[in-house]
Amino acid sequence: MSIKLEHVNYVYGAGTAYEKQALRDVSLEIPQGQFVGIIGHTGSGKSTLIQHLNGLVKADSGAVYFNRENIYVDGYDMKGLRGQVGLVFQYPEYQLFEEDVLSDVCFGPKNQGLPKEECEKRAREALELVGFPEKYYHQSPFELSGGQKRRAAIAGVLAMKPKVLVLDEPTAGLDPAGRDDILDQVKYLHDQTGMTVVLVSHSMEDVARYVQRIIVMNKGEKMLDGTPKEVFAHYKELEAVGLAAPQVTYVMHDLKARGIRVETMVTTVEEAAAEILRVLKA
Repeated sequence: MSIKLEHVNYVYGAGTAYEKQALRDVSLEIPQGQFVGIIGHTGSGKSTLIQHLNGLVKADSGAVYFNRENIYVDGYDMKGLRGQVGLVFQYPEYQLFEEDVLSDVCFGPKNQGLPKEECEKRAREALELVGFPEKYYHQSPFELSGGQKRRAAIAGVLAMKPKVLVLDEPTAGLDPAGRDDILDQVKYLHDQTGMTVVLVSHSMEDVARYVQRIIVMNKGEKMLDGTPKEVFAHYKELEAVGLAAPQVTYVMHDLKARGIRVETMVTTVEEAAAEILRVLKA
């Protein structure tokens, strides 16, 4: 169930005064079960990129494959694809509209043509997976906290049982505790279900902590692609395009510059603490 892009190009407003190439010759493959982070400055093409993953936007040239099938061939089942590749937009709470949370989460399975009993079963399973309190199942989604709305929106996608979960800035606007809560739950989902997760984020700390692989977008092109350690080793190049490494990376480089023999290839606070303890015990 991999997703593969081959030489994808996409232009907004082609032939107008506002023409802009949002994606330029992007090729990449995301294998089943991987947790991938996509980062980039505003306007780098990251949100446009993820909208190609389930055919919401069609490339001007190039190809997109899901499970080795070209999604642009005539007669391809786009509705089926969008059930397999679930996309949660930034500020997903604006997508909530039913009278209560359970009904809202049932909407996706219902749209797939499933019977009422199966829809409710899937909705309850999805809400449980995202850690949504049962006491709020029959409450209006508009009365929920920001974090609870995010959970409900993610559950609405999970209820369709996708193989791939794509999240566009799922913690935007949340406080630090709410952000950690949501991302911890996403990691739990990945660990428990083995589904592919694609996370778009502006937080270097978040991607360093949670993902297995980072794709860096810049001006519509894939700039870097590798593990967090591999990508953040290029922190000077990231700075040149308006990005950065996690703060802990700078701390470790500063310690190294002061003559303390620490390994600088760390990306999380936990790794840094372990490295500093190692040096102190040496």
